[in-house]
Formats: sequence, C-alpha cells, structure tokens
Amino acid sequence: MFKKISFYFTTLFLAFSLIGSAYAVTLKASHQWPGTPRADGSYDPRHEMVQIIADEVKKAGVDLDIRIYPAKSLYKPKEQWKPMTTGQLDISAFPLGYAAKFHPEFDATLMPGTVKNHDHALRFNNSPMMVEIKKIINNAGVVVLSDAWLGGGFASKTKCITNPSDVKGQVMRAAGKAFNQMLAGAGAGIQSMPSSEIYTGLQTGVLTGANTSSGSFVSYKIYEQVTCATPPGEYGLWFMYEPILMSKMSFDKLNAKQQDALMKAGKVAEKYMTAQVANLDKKFEDAYKAAGVKLAYMTAEDHAAWIEIAKQTSHKEFAKKVPGGDKLMEMALAVK
Repeated sequence: MFKKISFYFTTLFLAFSLIGSAYAVTLKASHQWPGTPRADGSYDPRHEMVQIIADEVKKAGVDLDIRIYPAKSLYKPKEQWKPMTTGQLDISAFPLGYAAKFHPEFDATLMPGTVKNHDHALRFNNSPMMVEIKKIINNAGVVVLSDAWLGGGFASKTKCITNPSDVKGQVMRAAGKAFNQMLAGAGAGIQSMPSSEIYTGLQTGVLTGANTSSGSFVSYKIYEQVTCATPPGEYGLWFMYEPILMSKMSFDKLNAKQQDALMKAGKVAEKYMTAQVANLDKKFEDAYKAAGVKLAYMTAEDHAAWIEIAKQTSHKEFAKKVPGGDKLMEMALAVK
C-alpha cells in the first residue's frame, strides 16, 4: 500500500512539473544581422542587444525564454513589421524606416540633416518628434523595448564621397526614401536593397557606392569591395533609429512580472548600445584602415551643401506628402 501511495504521489508530482514547465513562454526574436562572432570575437551590437534582453529575462526567473533567429533566418529584413503587429513575430531589432510603407511618418527617423551626432541622437529619444513617432508605433500594435540610434556614412568603389558632387553618376544604395531622394537630387542613380545585400551589390557591379550604418559597414565586410569610405566624423549626415521592438499582442499576453522583466531588460540593452555607438564608428574606421581602404571626412562646408540638397528634396517631399510631415520636420529641426 505504501509503495502504491508513493508511486501515485511521484506520478502526480511529475505531472504537475510537466504542466508547470508547459506554461514557460518562448518568444521568437528576429533580425537581419549576423549571429556569429566577428574575427575579434565581438558580435554585431544589434544582435548583442537582443541577446542581452534574452539573458536578462532568463536571469529574472519569470518563465520567459527568448529564441533568437539572426541573419534573416526567420523573416526577411523588411518583412518583420507586419508579423509584429499581428503577433506572429514577438521581438525584432528593426530599423524603423523599413516600415515607412505602412507608416510614412517613420521616414522622419532616417532624415538627412536632422540628427547631427550621438549626443544629439540621445536628445531625440524624448523629444516631441519621437513622442509622436512612438504614439504611431504603439497604435500600430508594437511596443518599444529599447531606443537605439546608429551613425553611418558612405563607401564607394570609385571615389571618396564627401561633397554632393562626389555621388554624381554613381549607383548608390541608401536606407530609406529620404536618403534616396537626397542622393538622387545630387545626381546619383539609386538601387534599393537591405544592408545585408550591399556586399553582393558592390561585388556584382549593381552598385558603385553605398550609404549605411557604421555597424553594417563592418558586420557585412563591405571593406572588401570598396576603395574609400566616409565615417560619420565630426559632421555626421546619416543617423537611423533602430530600436528593439515587440509585438503588443505578444506583450499583453504576458503576466505583469514577465512584462516588467522585459522592460527592465530593454533598458539594460539600451544602456549597452548607448556605450557602443561611438565605438562602432571607431571600429568602422579601424576595420577599413586595416583593409587598406582610404578614409575621407566631410568638412563643415560639405555638410552644409548636403543639408541644402536635403531641404530641397527629402525634407520638402516629406512635408508635402506625409500627413503632419511639416510639423514633424519642425519638431526634428528644433531639437538642439
């Protein structure tokens, strides 16, 4: 009798253990960047941000697990927004401008001449413009876990790009409509593609130059395909908002402890990225120097010339075609 009772209790305990473990939630996180270490053992910081969030929620012990799918292994780069709004994808490290076809206001977060440097970018996070952008994100069914702004520059197979005249006749890739408009206004041909395809575009001759983030310039080894690069330097022109986002539908299904753990983890990842962004520019410079690629920097005059073209092209088009675009541009240019 005692053996039978012991067996029943053991069976009951195992059953409850299995039931309890079944309630642990697994979230899917997707992004387009490599999930493997670089030659120096470091990872792309956007992958690392997602990994930090996964590690932090695991440490919190709230029955929450995050499985990361890097290198566009789950979704193509620009196809991640819609699945987040429907709850099919839980988390993504996502350049917000990629979703501008759904919400054209998002192009304001990759607008030439608005964000000037990394300190300026941090002031944008709580600016009136970003308050409006985050309202749109939330209303679409997505939650911001971490803010992140990445600087970037130019690279070319044919010549150094500092002044607008340097892109005339080149075939360029740029992230986002606004930079495409500005580059076209300066006389460049445009080919649209995600940053993960720049290397192949340069290798096959589809592109002669590209414009992307410092992180992507290193992660995708673009230095193997170009002769000159323009890091952000003192006069940065390219800054892009690349937050860690989460499906609101997925977030709302979690309990309060899990939600709190995720938000806290997001802040840890954000703090990491804030410390990394300037270092990304240095890694960009170091990697390209080591590869024998020439480095060039914009002067104040070069930067001003680009801004004038931007005002007549991307800024003007955005204000004209996007509902409330003129107001968003006023807010952006007012951030000091």
